[in-house]
Amino acid sequence: MSHRPPVLSGPRAAPDHPTPRQRWSADLSASVTVFLIALPLSLGIALAAGAPLQSGLVAAAVGGVVCGRLGGAPLQVTGPAAGLTVITAELIQRYGWQTTCAITVLAGAAQVGLGFLRVARSALAVSPAVVHGMLAGIGCTITLAQLHVMLGGDPDSSPLTNALELPGRITAVQPAALSVSSLTVVVLLAWPRLRQYGGAFGAAAARVPAALAAVCLATLAAVLAGTGLPRVDLPSWRSHALPGLPEGPVLGLGTAVLTLTLVASVQALLAAVAADKLTAAREAGSRVPRSDLDRELRAHGVANAVSGALGGLPVTGVAVRSTANIAAGAVSRNSALLQGVWVLLAAGLLVGVLELIPLAALGALVMVVGVRMINLGHIRKVARHREAVVFGATSVSVVLLGVLEGVGAGIAVAVVLALHRLARARIDVVHDAAAGPGPAARPRDGYRVVVRGQLTFLAVPRLSRALAQVPEGAKAVVELEGSFMDHAAYEALEDWRATHTAAGGEVEVSGRGGADIGEPATAHVCTPWTPWRNHQCTRPVPAGPDDSSAAPGHDGPPTGPTGPPGPLGVAPAGRAGSGGCGGTARDEQHAPGTAGAGGAAGPSDASGTGSAPGAGPGRMGRRADDAHLSHRGQLLGGVRNFQRSTAPLVRDELARLAREGQRPSQLFLTCADSRVVTSMITSSGPGDLFTVRNVGNLVPPPGEERGDQSVAAAIEYAVDVLRVASVTVCGHSGCGAMQALHTAPADAAEAAGTPLGRWLQHGRPSLERFRTAARVAPRLADRETADPLEALCLTNVVQQLEHLAAHACVARRLGEGTLELHGMYFHVGEAQTYVLDAPAGDVLAPDPVFAAVRPDPVVL
Repeated sequence: MSHRPPVLSGPRAAPDHPTPRQRWSADLSASVTVFLIALPLSLGIALAAGAPLQSGLVAAAVGGVVCGRLGGAPLQVTGPAAGLTVITAELIQRYGWQTTCAITVLAGAAQVGLGFLRVARSALAVSPAVVHGMLAGIGCTITLAQLHVMLGGDPDSSPLTNALELPGRITAVQPAALSVSSLTVVVLLAWPRLRQYGGAFGAAAARVPAALAAVCLATLAAVLAGTGLPRVDLPSWRSHALPGLPEGPVLGLGTAVLTLTLVASVQALLAAVAADKLTAAREAGSRVPRSDLDRELRAHGVANAVSGALGGLPVTGVAVRSTANIAAGAVSRNSALLQGVWVLLAAGLLVGVLELIPLAALGALVMVVGVRMINLGHIRKVARHREAVVFGATSVSVVLLGVLEGVGAGIAVAVVLALHRLARARIDVVHDAAAGPGPAARPRDGYRVVVRGQLTFLAVPRLSRALAQVPEGAKAVVELEGSFMDHAAYEALEDWRATHTAAGGEVEVSGRGGADIGEPATAHVCTPWTPWRNHQCTRPVPAGPDDSSAAPGHDGPPTGPTGPPGPLGVAPAGRAGSGGCGGTARDEQHAPGTAGAGGAAGPSDASGTGSAPGAGPGRMGRRADDAHLSHRGQLLGGVRNFQRSTAPLVRDELARLAREGQRPSQLFLTCADSRVVTSMITSSGPGDLFTVRNVGNLVPPPGEERGDQSVAAAIEYAVDVLRVASVTVCGHSGCGAMQALHTAPADAAEAAGTPLGRWLQHGRPSLERFRTAARVAPRLADRETADPLEALCLTNVVQQLEHLAAHACVARRLGEGTLELHGMYFHVGEAQTYVLDAPAGDVLAPDPVFAAVRPDPVVL
């Protein structure tokens, strides 16, 4: 076959996976880059926290080695972080260094326990406004403290005191300290621009991390100038302070452990999620598995316990180092582990060099980190989502009260704001005056009461005031555009309706889109693609002995244990049934012979038969030979649900298609398996796909249809008559047809007289291709195939594409360049779609690769 059809697919897979030597080389290079960033930052964070400077190096080494080996986020780098500086400083100020180390050990044990409880995902439920506000408050606290260090003074433990004393510190500034710190800040901010403006020299120099360059130049200037500024002091490791037994009130120590556990855990998990987003944007060949957050949380717990036991700072995920690690090309957890090893070696071999660093340079470095924690981009996003009040409350409370108190205040404000939005309803009264002279409203004028939002008891006063504006005798339409009404609002609306109709008025209550609100059982808010078994609204109703009251094909009267619906036909939230479908209790509790949920009739509606022999009065049951009627009732219930909920939404589009005819752009050939819902996985609607389904998504080669021409006819009609632009062959995991082929004996003959056996012979070429060692088997780009059956399913897609390209009509359109072929594979259990990707867009290439389709990034 001379022509190879193109394919348009998702992310392109790298043609070759890196070899083990290439992976180690990439990790080694990335580890050196991260080490050069981590070394000065670890010392600076220890200085800002008021801890022994060795503790920063201990934490960096332990975090890199332990989390690099045990962690669930392969490319995240763990170590001392600025986000924990304020908490650590408060603990040291209150309990001393040795007790702080013990608290770190206990916090690590708590993290391990939380990891085994698998609550890591729950930590991500905290509002981003609270997290960003917490980080901004911590950044403000760090900045205020380190400004004093930059000016040659000592900071206070209180941010407010540091702010008030700052003017006095400026007047008593030490010129040498200010010079060194200013040089550090200038180099730190200007160094990244060398790559853009410095030419070849700048591009080479920019490979050195800005933090390392700033500290080195500031140290060199301080040594050459002989400033005499305080420098890093690293006492002998023999005198290194180790943890002692916690001393202090039990409640205070427990609060400290809880604070450190929560803040360190949330920051670590958020950093892991951010690392996943960065790695997902890289080329397919360099992707790594997504983070296992529970495993990552357990690893951080072990790292904190070890760091605290060795006299180190608490550790968490560090976004700056993780970003540098990913940008430097790391491909596995070995880069973080090696970074920890380099820090450990530096702590033992570079003590003399480290002791030349002036404290003012480290203070300036940490000050810049603190300023960057007040992220303007995050503030704009929070403001765009109308959560600036949560951000402000959290950040101010962190500065004034502390981290735990600030986070608690932020969560409280976020909850109050969410409740306000959920309970808030906007109610407008619109007067539709009747035609005729005179400005005054006449009794038969129409009024619309529009309710936007959720109707709860909090909105009843405003609802009552709005309804009172409708004159007696007027026609009123109440439009409910929300999805919830509690019992208080329901009774207020029903009482007003009764009073208004008694005075000669008319009341009509409609839901979203203007549709009348009818029986409570027909209220339907099912989520899309809900299977029948999860629908209360499509379930058939068991028939009783007295079901003759309901005429066949007609829903029975709305009676039952709960009584008839209110005059409005609107059920309050208190009557909601189970199942998540928005039905009432009558969906499952109703008198015999009545309609089921969503209007689905019982067996008597279809058959007209009575109860089973021997059934006593009021007994609920079915005859065994009528059991099949439940399936018909379920099908009809689904159809009724379509007529009620979906048909009004698509009627206009279907009417247009009926007038203009179908013009699909795609021929979609897939398996008849009930789990593969083509319109769901392609987000397509009426008129989009011309779909062909059969057992095994098979395409018989030309001339081998063996009496069944349906597939060939559909292909010819789609390609020549409808002129589709592309054809897709979609396989899926767990295919029964492929399973039958795979488990059958190699010499199995065609099943005599069995249509299914004859049809499956069209899949034999796929099985032979799968078993041929000379041909490269199709594979997935981001993971290994789960089992031989999955490999056969992938092979079948490629083989059927070859069969498809052999059809004359397809080959002609391919030669004209007006048709594309696509391969697709849907993993049912993961709800993940893969598309066939190949170098130069050739689906028939010798090394077919299926790449996962990822969601587009959400622009906030």
